This record gives sequence, C-alpha cells and structure tokens, in this order.
Amino acid sequence: MALDWTMLDARHQPIPLHDETTIMSIDRDSQVEFSLTIPDAPPSGSAATGGNGGVKMMKERGKLWLTNKRLIFTTPKEGKTKPSFESLSVPLDVILSSKFEQPYFGANFVVLDIKPSPGGGLTDGTSVEIRFYDRGLFEFVSVLEKTRERVVYMKRQAAMEDDENLPAYTSSGSAPGASNSYADTPPGYVA
Repeated sequence: MALDWTMLDARHQPIPLHDETTIMSIDRDSQVEFSLTIPDAPPSGSAATGGNGGVKMMKERGKLWLTNKRLIFTTPKEGKTKPSFESLSVPLDVILSSKFEQPYFGANFVVLDIKPSPGGGLTDGTSVEIRFYDRGLFEFVSVLEKTRERVVYMKRQAAMEDDENLPAYTSSGSAPGASNSYADTPPGYVA
C-alpha cells in the first residue's frame, strides 16, 4: 500500500496494471470518504523529526475503484486546497483484516488494516476507514471480501506450484560420491 503512487491519466483516473480489470467503481467526485490513520508517523514536509509515538490522521473525499488486483482511491483533480494525499493504492493481498461497522448514529463504514509497502509513506498498523455518501456500503464490502479472498487463494496456489517444482528428493546413498556406510548408527542397526 502506498500514498500517491497510483499512475493517473488526464481525467485523474487510475491507469490499469497488466491484466487488471475494474470490478466496481464509484467515480463521482466526493462520494467516498477515506480516512487514513498512520501510527508513529514519519516526518512530513519540512519537519526534521517525527514518529514519536503519535498518530497522523488524513481524511479526503473522492473516487474509488475496486479491481481484481487492488483498491484505488483518488481525490478530485480540481479543488480549493491541496489534499493531504492525491491517491492511495492498496493491493488486495496486503489487506490484513476488514471490519464492517454499523454505528447507532451516522453512516456505516468499513475499517481495513493494511500492511504498508516499503517506502510507500505508511507505517505498520496503518488503517483505512471508508464511508460512502450516496449509497449503501454493504454491497461494496461483500464484493471486496470475495475479490480479496480470490486474490489470496490465487497467491497461495502459485506458492504451492512453486513448491511442487522443487527437485526430487534422493536419498544420500544414491547421491554421486556418497558411501553407504554410516559411522554414527546405533549398535545392531544395519543400514
């Protein structure tokens, strides 16, 4: 996961990665709110120090895309003030957990705990809170969870295939240059 790493086109929309397809998008400006909580925030701007146990909070409204590889958030291109971040790209396999919240007062929201990318401007323990202002959140959470499960499953399958491509095991007796005598065998044991 990284801040401001998303490649955007002239319309301020994300440029898809290789073999990436959009599953769901909310592409009307300011209909989605992203709140980032970054614990022990590193120095920002002209600050020389930072990260003294504090928490950095950033909140922006903008657009959201869910693809088969990542969750992408962008802020509007035009604005009165410079946003605290312009884009956020979250690969689906780095979402550690998700929690759907239904408060008594206010809109439903989802909290995602994220594993940050090295050099991505975020730290361990980073979480994202997502709120929608023009629709319900339940459908999005359902699609996000199914897509994330699929990505994690495919990643595990690829890892298992890599394990299956290891060289075949051979006993030490059949290896070239190995002898069949064992010096440290127990008494009465014949190898």
